[in-house]
Amino acid sequence: MTMFSTEMVSKYHPDKYADQISDTVLTEILKSDPAAHVACETMVKDDTVVLGGEITTSAKPDYDAIVRSVGNRLNYKVGKVINLITTQSPEIENAVDSDERIGAGDQGMMFGYAVNGGRYYLPYGQEIAIDIIKAIEYDVEHNPNTIFQGDTKTQVTTDLSVPGFEKPLDTILISACHKEGYSLAQVQNRILSLLEENGIPLAKKMLINPAGVWTFGGPAADCGLTGRKIVCDQYGGYAPVGGGAFSGKDPSKVDRSGCYIARRIAVDMVKKYGFESCTVQIAYAIGVSQPVSVSAFGLDARSKKIDVSDDVKSFYDLTPKGISDYLNLTKLDYSVISGGNHMIRFI
Repeated sequence: MTMFSTEMVSKYHPDKYADQISDTVLTEILKSDPAAHVACETMVKDDTVVLGGEITTSAKPDYDAIVRSVGNRLNYKVGKVINLITTQSPEIENAVDSDERIGAGDQGMMFGYAVNGGRYYLPYGQEIAIDIIKAIEYDVEHNPNTIFQGDTKTQVTTDLSVPGFEKPLDTILISACHKEGYSLAQVQNRILSLLEENGIPLAKKMLINPAGVWTFGGPAADCGLTGRKIVCDQYGGYAPVGGGAFSGKDPSKVDRSGCYIARRIAVDMVKKYGFESCTVQIAYAIGVSQPVSVSAFGLDARSKKIDVSDDVKSFYDLTPKGISDYLNLTKLDYSVISGGNHMIRFI
Protein backbone atom coordinates (compact mmCIF):
# COMPACT_ATOMS: atom_id res chain seq x y z
CA MET A 1 0.00 0.00 0.00
CA THR A 2 1.09 3.57 -0.77
CA MET A 3 -0.95 5.96 1.32
CA PHE A 4 -1.07 9.57 0.18
CA SER A 5 -2.98 12.48 1.72
CA THR A 6 -4.25 15.69 0.16
CA GLU A 7 -6.21 18.59 1.61
CA MET A 8 -8.66 21.36 0.71
CA VAL A 9 -10.10 24.32 2.58
CA SER A 10 -13.31 26.27 2.12
CA LYS A 11 -13.71 29.81 0.82
CA TYR A 12 -14.45 30.80 4.44
CA HIS A 13 -10.96 29.87 5.62
CA PRO A 14 -9.09 33.05 6.70
CA ASP A 15 -6.38 32.60 4.06
CA LYS A 16 -9.01 32.14 1.37
CA TYR A 17 -10.87 35.18 2.70
CA ALA A 18 -7.68 37.17 2.16
CA ASP A 19 -7.25 35.68 -1.32
CA GLN A 20 -10.77 36.69 -2.31
CA ILE A 21 -10.25 40.26 -1.15
CA SER A 22 -7.06 40.57 -3.22
CA ASP A 23 -8.75 39.06 -6.25
CA THR A 24 -11.86 41.20 -5.93
CA VAL A 25 -9.57 44.25 -5.98
CA LEU A 26 -7.95 42.85 -9.14
CA THR A 27 -11.27 42.05 -10.83
CA GLU A 28 -12.72 45.50 -10.16
CA ILE A 29 -9.61 47.24 -11.51
CA LEU A 30 -9.45 45.11 -14.68
CA LYS A 31 -13.05 46.00 -15.53
CA SER A 32 -12.02 49.55 -16.39
CA ASP A 33 -8.27 49.16 -16.92
CA PRO A 34 -7.28 45.82 -18.51
CA ALA A 35 -3.66 47.00 -18.75
CA ALA A 36 -3.35 47.68 -15.01
CA HIS A 37 -0.42 46.34 -13.05
CA VAL A 38 -1.79 44.81 -9.86
CA ALA A 39 -0.03 43.07 -7.01
CA CYS A 40 -2.41 43.25 -4.06
CA GLU A 41 -1.70 41.50 -0.76
CA THR A 42 -4.20 41.13 2.08
CA MET A 43 -4.02 40.25 5.76
CA VAL A 44 -7.15 39.64 7.84
CA LYS A 45 -7.35 39.37 11.64
CA ASP A 46 -10.53 39.74 13.64
CA ASP A 47 -12.43 42.59 11.91
CA THR A 48 -9.31 44.38 10.65
CA VAL A 49 -8.18 44.09 7.04
CA VAL A 50 -4.75 45.31 5.87
CA LEU A 51 -4.12 45.88 2.17
CA GLY A 52 -0.59 46.10 0.82
CA GLY A 53 1.29 45.72 -2.43
CA GLU A 54 1.80 47.78 -5.55
CA ILE A 55 -0.84 48.88 -8.05
CA THR A 56 -0.48 51.14 -11.09
CA THR A 57 -3.79 51.83 -12.80
CA SER A 58 -6.02 54.51 -14.27
CA ALA A 59 -8.95 52.97 -12.37
CA LYS A 60 -10.23 54.51 -9.15
CA PRO A 61 -11.11 51.52 -6.98
CA ASP A 62 -12.99 52.05 -3.74
CA TYR A 63 -10.83 49.72 -1.66
CA ASP A 64 -12.93 50.12 1.48
CA ALA A 65 -16.14 49.18 -0.34
CA ILE A 66 -14.44 46.22 -2.05
CA VAL A 67 -13.19 44.81 1.24
CA ARG A 68 -16.58 45.19 2.88
CA SER A 69 -18.35 43.52 -0.05
CA VAL A 70 -16.21 40.40 0.38
CA GLY A 71 -16.74 40.44 4.14
CA ASN A 72 -20.50 40.68 3.64
CA ARG A 73 -20.45 37.83 1.13
CA LEU A 74 -18.68 35.55 3.61
CA ASN A 75 -20.56 36.88 6.65
CA TYR A 76 -17.39 38.32 8.23
CA LYS A 77 -17.63 41.69 9.96
CA VAL A 78 -15.20 44.33 8.72
CA GLY A 79 -14.25 47.12 11.09
CA LYS A 80 -11.03 48.89 10.11
CA VAL A 81 -9.50 48.79 6.62
CA ILE A 82 -5.82 49.79 6.53
CA ASN A 83 -4.59 50.67 3.03
CA LEU A 84 -0.82 50.43 2.47
CA ILE A 85 -0.94 50.07 -1.34
CA THR A 86 1.61 52.03 -3.38
CA THR A 87 2.40 52.22 -7.12
CA GLN A 88 4.58 49.71 -8.92
CA SER A 89 8.34 50.18 -9.05
CA PRO A 90 9.20 52.14 -12.24
CA GLU A 91 12.10 49.78 -12.93
CA ILE A 92 9.77 46.78 -12.94
CA GLU A 93 7.14 48.65 -14.94
CA ASN A 94 9.69 49.58 -17.62
CA ALA A 95 10.93 46.00 -17.79
CA VAL A 96 7.43 44.60 -18.19
CA ASP A 97 5.94 47.10 -20.66
CA SER A 98 7.19 48.25 -24.04
CA ASP A 99 5.59 49.37 -27.27
CA GLU A 100 6.22 45.98 -28.84
CA ARG A 101 5.60 43.36 -26.18
CA ILE A 102 4.71 42.60 -22.59
CA GLY A 103 7.57 41.06 -20.67
CA ALA A 104 7.13 38.64 -17.80
CA GLY A 105 6.36 40.42 -14.54
CA ASP A 106 8.86 38.30 -12.62
CA GLN A 107 11.18 35.35 -12.92
CA GLY A 108 10.15 31.89 -11.80
CA MET A 109 8.96 28.44 -12.81
CA MET A 110 5.37 27.25 -13.07
CA PHE A 111 3.85 23.79 -13.33
CA GLY A 112 0.85 22.30 -15.03
CA TYR A 113 -0.55 18.87 -14.20
CA ALA A 114 -3.51 16.75 -15.24
CA VAL A 115 -4.64 13.14 -14.96
CA ASN A 116 -6.91 11.13 -17.20
CA GLY A 117 -10.08 10.76 -15.16
CA GLY A 118 -12.75 12.46 -13.12
CA ARG A 119 -14.55 15.74 -13.69
CA TYR A 120 -11.55 17.97 -12.98
CA TYR A 121 -8.65 16.03 -14.53
CA LEU A 122 -7.15 15.99 -11.03
CA PRO A 123 -6.27 12.95 -8.88
CA TYR A 124 -9.14 11.07 -7.27
CA GLY A 125 -8.27 12.01 -3.69
CA GLN A 126 -8.12 15.68 -4.64
CA GLU A 127 -11.44 15.45 -6.46
CA ILE A 128 -13.06 13.98 -3.35
CA ALA A 129 -11.55 16.73 -1.16
CA ILE A 130 -12.86 19.44 -3.49
CA ASP A 131 -16.32 17.88 -3.57
CA ILE A 132 -16.51 17.62 0.23
CA ILE A 133 -15.76 21.32 0.58
CA LYS A 134 -18.26 22.20 -2.15
CA ALA A 135 -21.00 20.21 -0.40
CA ILE A 136 -20.49 22.03 2.92
CA GLU A 137 -20.22 25.44 1.24
CA TYR A 138 -23.46 24.80 -0.64
CA ASP A 139 -25.21 23.91 2.61
CA VAL A 140 -23.95 27.13 4.24
CA GLU A 141 -25.12 29.25 1.31
CA HIS A 142 -28.44 27.61 0.43
CA ASN A 143 -29.78 25.96 3.58
CA PRO A 144 -31.44 28.50 5.91
CA ASN A 145 -31.19 25.94 8.72
CA THR A 146 -27.53 25.11 8.22
CA ILE A 147 -25.59 24.33 11.37
CA PHE A 148 -22.26 25.31 9.81
CA GLN A 149 -20.47 28.65 9.83
CA GLY A 150 -18.36 27.93 6.75
CA ASP A 151 -14.72 27.69 7.87
CA THR A 152 -13.86 24.10 6.94
CA LYS A 153 -10.88 21.88 6.18
CA THR A 154 -10.72 18.38 4.81
CA GLN A 155 -7.94 15.85 4.32
CA VAL A 156 -8.33 12.77 2.14
CA THR A 157 -6.01 9.74 2.20
CA THR A 158 -6.03 7.22 -0.66
CA ASP A 159 -4.01 4.15 -1.62
CA LEU A 160 -1.98 5.10 -4.71
CA SER A 161 -0.75 1.53 -5.25
CA VAL A 162 -4.11 0.51 -6.71
CA PRO A 163 -4.27 1.05 -10.51
CA GLY A 164 -6.94 3.11 -12.18
CA PHE A 165 -8.33 6.56 -11.51
CA GLU A 166 -10.49 5.72 -8.48
CA LYS A 167 -8.39 4.78 -5.46
CA PRO A 168 -9.49 3.13 -2.21
CA LEU A 169 -10.39 5.77 0.38
CA ASP A 170 -8.51 4.99 3.56
CA THR A 171 -9.23 8.09 5.67
CA ILE A 172 -11.37 11.20 5.32
CA LEU A 173 -10.78 13.93 7.89
CA ILE A 174 -13.22 16.85 8.05
CA SER A 175 -13.06 19.75 10.50
CA ALA A 176 -16.07 22.05 10.13
CA CYS A 177 -16.78 25.16 12.20
CA HIS A 178 -20.40 25.11 13.35
CA LYS A 179 -22.90 27.22 15.23
CA GLU A 180 -23.20 27.03 18.99
CA GLY A 181 -25.72 24.71 20.57
CA TYR A 182 -24.96 21.61 18.52
CA SER A 183 -23.35 18.47 19.86
CA LEU A 184 -20.43 16.73 18.23
CA ALA A 185 -22.73 13.84 17.29
CA GLN A 186 -25.14 16.23 15.56
CA VAL A 187 -22.28 17.77 13.55
CA GLN A 188 -20.92 14.37 12.59
CA ASN A 189 -24.32 13.06 11.54
CA ARG A 190 -25.05 16.14 9.44
CA ILE A 191 -21.75 15.86 7.59
CA LEU A 192 -22.34 12.18 6.90
CA SER A 193 -25.79 13.10 5.55
CA LEU A 194 -24.28 15.78 3.30
CA LEU A 195 -21.79 13.31 1.87
CA GLU A 196 -24.56 10.84 1.13
CA GLU A 197 -26.78 13.53 -0.43
CA ASN A 198 -23.95 14.57 -2.74
CA GLY A 199 -22.88 11.06 -3.73
CA ILE A 200 -19.51 11.33 -2.00
CA PRO A 201 -18.25 7.92 -0.86
CA LEU A 202 -17.12 7.25 2.69
CA ALA A 203 -13.64 6.15 3.65
CA LYS A 204 -12.65 3.18 5.76
CA LYS A 205 -11.90 5.66 8.56
CA MET A 206 -14.04 8.78 8.98
CA LEU A 207 -12.66 11.48 11.30
CA ILE A 208 -15.16 14.31 11.70
CA ASN A 209 -14.18 17.17 14.03
CA PRO A 210 -11.75 14.87 15.86
CA ALA A 211 -10.80 17.71 18.24
CA GLY A 212 -14.43 18.05 19.35
CA VAL A 213 -16.95 20.86 18.90
CA TRP A 214 -15.64 23.84 16.94
CA THR A 215 -17.62 27.08 17.17
CA PHE A 216 -14.87 29.72 17.06
CA GLY A 217 -13.32 30.02 13.60
CA GLY A 218 -12.69 32.39 10.73
CA PRO A 219 -10.38 35.43 11.01
CA ALA A 220 -11.24 35.87 14.67
CA ALA A 221 -9.53 32.58 15.45
CA ASP A 222 -6.77 32.59 12.85
CA CYS A 223 -4.92 35.31 10.92
CA GLY A 224 -5.35 35.03 7.16
CA LEU A 225 -2.83 35.99 4.47
CA THR A 226 -2.95 36.06 0.69
CA GLY A 227 -1.11 33.19 -0.95
CA ARG A 228 -0.77 30.69 1.88
CA LYS A 229 -2.85 27.98 0.20
CA ILE A 230 -0.92 27.49 -3.04
CA VAL A 231 -1.06 23.69 -2.76
CA CYS A 232 -4.85 23.70 -2.26
CA ASP A 233 -5.08 26.15 -5.17
CA GLN A 234 -3.16 23.79 -7.46
CA TYR A 235 -2.51 20.04 -7.29
CA GLY A 236 -2.98 19.06 -3.67
CA GLY A 237 0.56 17.71 -3.28
CA TYR A 238 0.28 15.25 -6.18
CA ALA A 239 2.52 17.34 -8.45
CA PRO A 240 5.12 20.11 -8.08
CA VAL A 241 3.95 23.72 -7.72
CA GLY A 242 5.81 26.93 -8.40
CA GLY A 243 6.84 29.22 -5.58
CA GLY A 244 4.49 32.07 -6.47
CA ALA A 245 0.94 32.58 -5.24
CA PHE A 246 -1.90 33.65 -7.54
CA SER A 247 -4.33 35.99 -5.86
CA GLY A 248 -4.16 39.74 -6.38
CA LYS A 249 -1.86 39.46 -9.43
CA ASP A 250 -2.71 40.68 -12.94
CA PRO A 251 -2.04 38.49 -16.02
CA SER A 252 1.44 39.94 -16.61
CA LYS A 253 2.50 38.10 -13.44
CA VAL A 254 3.54 34.79 -14.95
CA ASP A 255 3.52 32.96 -11.62
CA ARG A 256 -0.25 33.14 -12.13
CA SER A 257 -0.82 33.22 -15.90
CA GLY A 258 2.06 30.84 -16.59
CA CYS A 259 0.61 28.25 -14.22
CA TYR A 260 -2.85 28.67 -15.73
CA ILE A 261 -1.61 28.01 -19.27
CA ALA A 262 0.59 25.13 -18.07
CA ARG A 263 -2.47 23.53 -16.51
CA ARG A 264 -4.52 24.01 -19.70
CA ILE A 265 -1.69 22.49 -21.74
CA ALA A 266 -1.49 19.47 -19.42
CA VAL A 267 -5.22 18.88 -19.79
CA ASP A 268 -5.02 19.33 -23.55
CA MET A 269 -2.18 16.81 -23.83
CA VAL A 270 -4.09 14.24 -21.76
CA LYS A 271 -7.11 14.66 -24.04
CA LYS A 272 -5.05 14.62 -27.24
CA TYR A 273 -2.79 11.66 -26.52
CA GLY A 274 -4.77 9.73 -23.89
CA PHE A 275 -1.96 10.01 -21.34
CA GLU A 276 -2.55 8.72 -17.85
CA SER A 277 -1.06 12.01 -16.65
CA CYS A 278 0.89 14.97 -17.99
CA THR A 279 3.29 17.36 -16.27
CA VAL A 280 4.33 20.69 -17.77
CA GLN A 281 6.98 23.15 -16.59
CA ILE A 282 7.48 26.68 -17.92
CA ALA A 283 10.07 29.18 -16.66
CA TYR A 284 10.47 32.92 -17.31
CA ALA A 285 12.91 35.78 -16.79
CA ILE A 286 11.62 39.18 -15.69
CA GLY A 287 11.12 41.57 -18.58
CA VAL A 288 11.48 38.82 -21.21
CA SER A 289 8.33 37.83 -23.07
CA GLN A 290 9.32 34.33 -24.25
CA PRO A 291 9.86 31.59 -21.64
CA VAL A 292 13.45 30.52 -20.98
CA SER A 293 12.39 26.86 -20.87
CA VAL A 294 9.40 24.66 -21.66
CA SER A 295 9.06 20.97 -20.89
CA ALA A 296 6.07 18.68 -21.13
CA PHE A 297 5.98 14.95 -20.46
CA GLY A 298 3.09 12.52 -20.54
CA LEU A 299 2.88 9.05 -19.01
CA ASP A 300 1.20 6.43 -21.16
CA ALA A 301 -0.68 3.34 -19.94
CA ARG A 302 2.64 1.48 -19.46
CA SER A 303 4.06 4.40 -17.45
CA LYS A 304 6.41 5.22 -20.32
CA LYS A 305 7.49 8.88 -20.35
CA ILE A 306 6.63 10.66 -23.61
CA ASP A 307 8.23 14.04 -24.41
CA VAL A 308 5.73 16.44 -26.03
CA SER A 309 7.70 19.63 -25.37
CA ASP A 310 8.13 20.44 -29.07
CA ASP A 311 4.41 19.96 -29.62
CA VAL A 312 3.68 22.49 -26.88
CA LYS A 313 6.21 25.06 -28.10
CA SER A 314 4.92 24.92 -31.67
CA PHE A 315 1.22 25.26 -30.83
CA TYR A 316 0.96 27.67 -27.88
CA ASP A 317 1.90 31.34 -27.65
CA LEU A 318 3.56 31.38 -24.22
CA THR A 319 4.24 35.12 -24.01
CA PRO A 320 2.29 36.88 -21.24
CA LYS A 321 0.11 38.62 -23.84
CA GLY A 322 -0.43 35.40 -25.76
CA ILE A 323 -1.46 33.57 -22.59
CA SER A 324 -3.79 36.38 -21.51
CA ASP A 325 -5.48 36.53 -24.91
CA TYR A 326 -5.82 32.73 -25.20
CA LEU A 327 -7.35 32.30 -21.73
CA ASN A 328 -9.17 35.67 -21.75
CA LEU A 329 -7.50 36.52 -18.46
CA THR A 330 -8.50 40.19 -18.32
CA LYS A 331 -12.20 39.22 -18.32
CA LEU A 332 -12.31 36.61 -15.54
CA ASP A 333 -13.97 37.04 -12.17
CA TYR A 334 -10.95 36.17 -10.06
CA SER A 335 -12.90 36.59 -6.82
CA VAL A 336 -14.85 33.44 -7.71
CA ILE A 337 -11.81 31.49 -8.87
CA SER A 338 -9.84 32.25 -5.69
CA GLY A 339 -12.59 30.86 -3.46
CA GLY A 340 -11.62 27.32 -4.42
CA ASN A 341 -9.14 25.26 -6.41
CA HIS A 342 -7.97 27.41 -9.34
CA MET A 343 -7.18 24.48 -11.62
CA ILE A 344 -10.76 23.30 -12.05
CA ARG A 345 -11.35 26.48 -14.07
CA PHE A 346 -8.79 25.50 -16.73
CA ILE A 347 -9.98 22.24 -18.28
